Amino acid sequence: MPSVLVEVRRSYEPEQVSALLSAVHSALSGAFRLPPQDRNLRLLAYDPDRFLCPPTLVQPDRFTQITVDAFPGR
Repeated sequence: MPSVLVEVRRSYEPEQVSALLSAVHSALSGAFRLPPQDRNLRLLAYDPDRFLCPPTLVQPDRFTQITVDAFPGR
């Protein structure tokens, strides 16, 4: 099971967090052929001044970084 970290630059409502993590898990399930109960996802919300992003973005508050840690054999 890969370990996933989703980092965002603003807070989200609980329903939005659930939808975001479900979408990420759905994508991983297809790529890694994971069973539905195989979930290891975390979401960290930062204040914008603690998570810098490219200054050229039109909507920097929506900048999201997703990190997937996996190794062969899982």
